[in-house]
Amino acid sequence: MDTQRGRELLAAERQRIERALVDLREAGSERELADEDQPSSDQASDLTELVYEEESEDEVNKMLAALERAEARLATGTYGRSIKSGQAIPDERLEANPLAELTVEEERLLERSS
Repeated sequence: MDTQRGRELLAAERQRIERALVDLREAGSERELADEDQPSSDQASDLTELVYEEESEDEVNKMLAALERAEARLATGTYGRSIKSGQAIPDERLEANPLAELTVEEERLLERSS
């Protein structure tokens, strides 16, 4: 992948991830304010929503960590190469998933072994 295109993809991905983090935090703040105004009649529903928000924020934080790893690979000239084998990751895959660290085949093998 061309370095400039990789930089553009990762910049767009950073904006998307940071926006998702802000949205999650704002949603949590809004929920907290709403909870203060109303007595909780369904604690199970509140707990389910809280767990979902925490899982979502955890997933977004994982994506942020993957983004930082991708940016480091871009800086060292290894972006677009598998972190496992060093094989080139097709540009089409990087366009669809700029954070891809493995080839499709390597990822499938990893998923099967999990």
